[in-house]
Amino acid sequence: MNEATITLRGHVGADPVVRSVGDVSVANFRMACTPRKLNRSTGEWSDGVTQWFSVSAWRHLGENVGRSLRKGDPVVVQGRLTARSYVNKDGLEVNTFEVEANVVGHDLNRGMSSLSRNPRSLAAAAAPAPEPRDEDAPRDPLSDWRAPGADPWDQKPTTPEDVEAPAETETTVAA
Repeated sequence: MNEATITLRGHVGADPVVRSVGDVSVANFRMACTPRKLNRSTGEWSDGVTQWFSVSAWRHLGENVGRSLRKGDPVVVQGRLTARSYVNKDGLEVNTFEVEANVVGHDLNRGMSSLSRNPRSLAAAAAPAPEPRDEDAPRDPLSDWRAPGADPWDQKPTTPEDVEAPAETETTVAA
């Protein structure tokens, strides 16, 4: 089946509403997408016409959307696009665009975010936590990024003098 898939960048128009449909969760929210255009002669940016989309996210994605997104958050949404027409109470025909989301996330061009993983099942949640490793320690991404030597592009490429020759080992074969 051919379906229209779309990726949208915009802002959450209102806090998502999470409800249950049977024993499945769904989160619904409105998303505003406003194109910006640069007037090359004046060098100024101007906003285009805002388009509104209704977004629905089902199951675990919907639960995570309800816990993660708030009004005004910059988001990226990818999913199936459907257009729907109906006649409103004033007798006018209204066209709406709805997206059934496959992917929803914060737009990291606009800020920073952090991920908290969900346990896969109740058994996984009850399992003992693994021993912490040094690299699992909480970190501030900005201080890590600004730490001396943290930027891989600042490092010099390895020269032949920097590479140690492989150690010669003696191998015996049992007969």
